[in-house]
Amino acid sequence: MRVLLTGANGQLGRCFQDRVPTDWQIVATDSDSLDITDFQQVKETVDRFHPDLIVNAAAYTAVDKAEVETELARLINVVGPENLAKAAKRINAGFVHVSTDYVFDGSSSLPYKETDATHPISVYGATKLEGEMALQRVYPQAIIIRTAWVFSEYGNNFVKTILRLAREQESLNIVDDQRGCPTYAGDIAQAIIQLYCKNASGIYHFCGDREVSWKEFTDEIIATADTLKLISHRPIIKGISTADYPTAAQRPSYSTLCCEKINSYGINTSDWASALNSCILKLGK
Repeated sequence: MRVLLTGANGQLGRCFQDRVPTDWQIVATDSDSLDITDFQQVKETVDRFHPDLIVNAAAYTAVDKAEVETELARLINVVGPENLAKAAKRINAGFVHVSTDYVFDGSSSLPYKETDATHPISVYGATKLEGEMALQRVYPQAIIIRTAWVFSEYGNNFVKTILRLAREQESLNIVDDQRGCPTYAGDIAQAIIQLYCKNASGIYHFCGDREVSWKEFTDEIIATADTLKLISHRPIIKGISTADYPTAAQRPSYSTLCCEKINSYGINTSDWASALNSCILKLGK
């Protein structure tokens, strides 16, 4: 089994490499070793390695910067997946692409299903949706996994930011009117492997098993770090509204994903509280 992985140095890429079966041969690439926006380079890499599976964990994820760096976001989030899909189709390889809850506008009061209408409210969300559509046109057999609020022991993420701020400040103001499900990147990686092995195709939602606000998530991060004695004090956590914390890009106020479809394949949603404990423990070492 031969796997070509993009975005190898990101949260998901690192976690995927940790979990890939020992009998799978993996070529892990980043933006320096493979420019996914260059089709000729993608084609040559795929022809040379001839993978059975391509996993695209590369993405432009700077949500606020995307409002300005629109063309760069589009190149990475649309042209890149399309190029990889074309290359996968040429050799009939499996293809898994990772997308986001930001394809929705957050106006729902119920968890979003794969069949619900999309309506992104940011450039980032719009480019991720356009990327989904482009690769589906090229290679309908591909797997698309939409996920949300990703954290891990790797890279930059909300958990690591909160831990840093907790050591620096006496109080934190955290948005309390945006709700979603934290998701451990290691669990996403495992879901990718399981879905591919089940010969799946199409769009699947995968996220954490319990919905919270950013403030509630912060409460749990701080409580876990305190229990593990990794912070010297517990800062006061104050809930604020989105209006009190303006950003360049709009965020969905509600982005919980319904995971019934992927659950029907025997793949459990992410037990994020347990993963959070393990993740913070690793970060404290």
